[in-house]
Amino acid sequence: MTAEGAEGGPRASEDEDRARRHAVVIGGGLAGLLAAHVLTAHADKVTLVERDRFPEGPDNRSGVPQDKHTHVMLEGGQGALEKLLPGIVGELLDEGSPRVAMPTDVLQWQVGHWYRRTRPTTHVLTGSRPLTDWVVRRRVLGPGSRIETVEGAEVTGLLGDATRVRGVRLRERGLPAAATAGTTLEADIVVDASGRSSRAPSWLAALGAEPPHEEVLETGLAYATRFYRTPAGLTDPGFRGVYIIPNPDQRYGGILMPLDGDRWSVILSGLRGNEPPTDDEGFLDFASKLPHPVLHDWLLKAEPLTPIHGFRKTGNVRRRYDGPGRRPAGFLATGEALCAFNPVYGQGMSVAALCAVALRDALTDPRRTPTTGRVQRALLDAARQAWDISSGADKNVPGATGNIPRGRPVDRPGDWYLARVQRRATGDPVVGEAFRRVLSLTAPVTSLFAPPVAKAVLFGPDPQSPVEPQLVAEG
Repeated sequence: MTAEGAEGGPRASEDEDRARRHAVVIGGGLAGLLAAHVLTAHADKVTLVERDRFPEGPDNRSGVPQDKHTHVMLEGGQGALEKLLPGIVGELLDEGSPRVAMPTDVLQWQVGHWYRRTRPTTHVLTGSRPLTDWVVRRRVLGPGSRIETVEGAEVTGLLGDATRVRGVRLRERGLPAAATAGTTLEADIVVDASGRSSRAPSWLAALGAEPPHEEVLETGLAYATRFYRTPAGLTDPGFRGVYIIPNPDQRYGGILMPLDGDRWSVILSGLRGNEPPTDDEGFLDFASKLPHPVLHDWLLKAEPLTPIHGFRKTGNVRRRYDGPGRRPAGFLATGEALCAFNPVYGQGMSVAALCAVALRDALTDPRRTPTTGRVQRALLDAARQAWDISSGADKNVPGATGNIPRGRPVDRPGDWYLARVQRRATGDPVVGEAFRRVLSLTAPVTSLFAPPVAKAVLFGPDPQSPVEPQLVAEG
């Protein structure tokens, strides 16, 4: 990005730019690692600041509050990872991340119907979050990396003023603010990848800049997760996953997915007033309320490996750094610091990778000077489809709160059409494939209106969805 301001100024040569640039990335999760990796091609020095200390292997760390829960890498995210780190998906598979075929491997229930288990049209990786972070971290920070890390340090504010960010203020984690009040790290570019709990809006306000407008949509969804091992000798149930999606008429959800290390993860979810318990008896009782006993029956036979962990920070939050307002050059937000989603849609890791690709492409676009404003808009665009999916579904949930417009007359035709898409996707392979490609972030939402899909949605017969889950896949 130019050093002259958010939207203007001459562009120096690439060699001159790189020679004088220091980039600081806040946050060592997936979004931060990938952003730092991209910036090594555009800065002489890249520093990654992480409040935790990185574990040596695929272990949990406190800075990732959801790493004890189920995570998936959608196909769109896998493609983005491969663009940034060729061969990384193969490394994840080699380290044990399961690859689950959709809809073939999964018993999926939605809008009162079971999906047919037809041939696979997309795949998800379901390895644990610690495994995914470790494999990516091993590549990004491994031998030969030009990224310096500052671990066990918290960013407490930004250096600079309302026109330009010039670095960050730091303190050692766990010490009072006064103990390290003078610690600073100067930089030409600061990227906030600190996640959903980002404090950048208040940091910008402290510089005299305007914090971004925040779009918020909260359904009150809560979930609880436990990891299991399949008991030795248990008969193969004929499936590798269960996915029961709640709706306004059925407020209980459940997900079963395979994990690395011969483990399984189970998430139970409920909307406001129907939160899943975190005790053994309550967890099982909650599972019995799902619209079919298949997941409850599996739980009765499985061996628990962990305590039950609850999570309630599930609102959709988008920070509009692209909107009107006085904001400094040299500051960017990415990943969930920019756009955080209801985790039930499994989009977070994939969007982190898509944002990193957008950052790379915006910084190397030969047609346009990569000003702060342009790069930030590219990052927001990379998260737009996931946001539209998550907020579009959640805005229709009874009791949803926030400042996202809901129930507008202009939205009714689109909502009607998408409701028909969801219903027909369960039994019509053409609609199902199109729907899955959109949800996996490999095709735009407009593909749902392609002639073959629209014909099936608008004029096709009501598809014959299975009354009971198919324990044997078709074909």
